[in-house]
Amino acid sequence: MNSDAQAAPPPVRFDERAAAGGGRIGIATLDAPRTLNGLSLEMARRLDAQLLAWAADDAIALVVLQGAGEKAFCAGGDLHALYESMAAYRAAGADDVRDNAYAAEFFEVEYRLDHRIHTYAKPVLCWGHGIVMGGGIGLMAGASHRVVSERSKLAFPEISVGLFPDVGGSWLLNRVPDRAGLFLALTGAPLGPGDAVHAGLADAHLPEAGRDAVLDALQAEDWRGDAHARLDALLARFAVPAAAGPLQRHAQAVAAACAHDRLEDIVEAIAALDAGDDPWLAAAQKTLAAGSPGSARLGFELQRRAASLPLAEVFRMEYVAALHCAAHGDFAEGIRALLIDKDRRPRWEPATLAAATPAWAQAFLAEPDWPGGAHPLHDL
Repeated sequence: MNSDAQAAPPPVRFDERAAAGGGRIGIATLDAPRTLNGLSLEMARRLDAQLLAWAADDAIALVVLQGAGEKAFCAGGDLHALYESMAAYRAAGADDVRDNAYAAEFFEVEYRLDHRIHTYAKPVLCWGHGIVMGGGIGLMAGASHRVVSERSKLAFPEISVGLFPDVGGSWLLNRVPDRAGLFLALTGAPLGPGDAVHAGLADAHLPEAGRDAVLDALQAEDWRGDAHARLDALLARFAVPAAAGPLQRHAQAVAAACAHDRLEDIVEAIAALDAGDDPWLAAAQKTLAAGSPGSARLGFELQRRAASLPLAEVFRMEYVAALHCAAHGDFAEGIRALLIDKDRRPRWEPATLAAATPAWAQAFLAEPDWPGGAHPLHDL
């Protein structure tokens, strides 16, 4: 068998379809369904390069971003590869956060891609079906038109793996109504379609069975003129109301719990909420109690800082924190417990929120000496 036949298919597929009026629609499909379309470095590189090419092509009227398979648009980043890089970094006894070359490149490429989607001049329609978590949120959040379907489940689960809501999450979660963004960061609570729209993480709810009809309608449209407005109107024809979910039902209680100034008081208030017979709230409380105290502190501190920062600066801040997490935080331990040994018994360090102080978190925001003095994302 020759090497071409043995080569794995690319993890993202690109297609172009003709539309009325002579324009074309660029379609990018994440194509790694066995890993729930987990975002790998290769996938991010390919997608970013294609978005650049389509941005420069006047014939491309808009871009569609979707995932292959029935289960997920994108369940997050490629944690296995990151774990291997962190294990090698620590085995080598390295002490400079820049020395994990893989993590440095992965987060730079991923965040640059996410920022590009946020600032893309042409419409980007992201079809966020099924699981959309972590890195999947990063891809979807910046799209101009974000669709969820009936089985969509959006979440920031980083507290369970020792990271923090990155990919711009510090900026995104600040914009969730009723202070619920902090609750989502601390609990990893999933959002169904109605709550995703309410939280501002999605724009429209469309039935999954109608995806092909939407794509056909995109091709039948003449995209000359205001393409964003045309896409607004087209999606409105297919959109259906989504029922309010538990985030909306518990909005007042969540807002009150997260209104405290101190993280310790917020965590205590969330733990004291009356879950009753609501498994969503009970699961959120359990996840917070079992999660990394360091992740809780970092998520809290980053959201506080991000409140007054532009998006590009938030990505730069998160990049520094992510490198520190890969070097000396709970990230490797969280992945070990969840995906490598699968014992689900992480040994967090610090082990308590009392030990994860604001001063402790400050070390994760310390800028290293960048080559030439320029942050890798300085040009965003």
